[in-house]
Amino acid sequence: MTKMLAIVGASGHGKVIADIAEQLGYTVNFYDDAYPSKAYIAHWPIHGTCAGLIALKNTNTTLSNDVVVAIGNNEIRKQKIQLLQQNSFNIITLTHPTAVISPYAAIASGTVVFAGAVINAFAKVGVGCIINTAAVVEHDCNIDDFAHICPNVALAGGVSVGNKSWVGIGSQVKQLITIGDNCFIGAGSTVVKNIPDNITAFGSPAVVIKSN
Repeated sequence: MTKMLAIVGASGHGKVIADIAEQLGYTVNFYDDAYPSKAYIAHWPIHGTCAGLIALKNTNTTLSNDVVVAIGNNEIRKQKIQLLQQNSFNIITLTHPTAVISPYAAIASGTVVFAGAVINAFAKVGVGCIINTAAVVEHDCNIDDFAHICPNVALAGGVSVGNKSWVGIGSQVKQLITIGDNCFIGAGSTVVKNIPDNITAFGSPAVVIKSN
């Protein structure tokens, strides 16, 4: 039996999530708030807006409840996931077949783990996170809800990344470091000291650039 999956968010990020979903046996249907001015993403048609998906669920009992939010912006992704949860959708977790996930790791609903990523023993990943291509989340790390760990990021053991924080592509974070909530770590940074909440930091070693 074909598994149906609604994807909310039709962007480049959505393309990669659709590719993962199809490799896992799903047939995907896109929904995006730019519809109807935006009708396609690559070869996939867009079927309506997020509000339209919710309305459809209330009138179509055969519609699958499974949905994933493919929006890179952490705050918007949070809002969409919470809205869909309030309307009784099943926010699923997707893991690319080439990702390596320890059986001792814990990954919450709505998270997507991309190709080549590694999540090691006793790491915890919260709701609605993005663990992007070839990212490494080492043992005992804690990734809070709606964070984005970008491609080729390496988090050493025991690192904590706060709610809605973004760790930019190619960054490295030393063991036992804490990055607070709503932080932005610039691409290619090396984080060797704790970063407080609501901070943008960049560099090697990373230094505070501004408050968010």
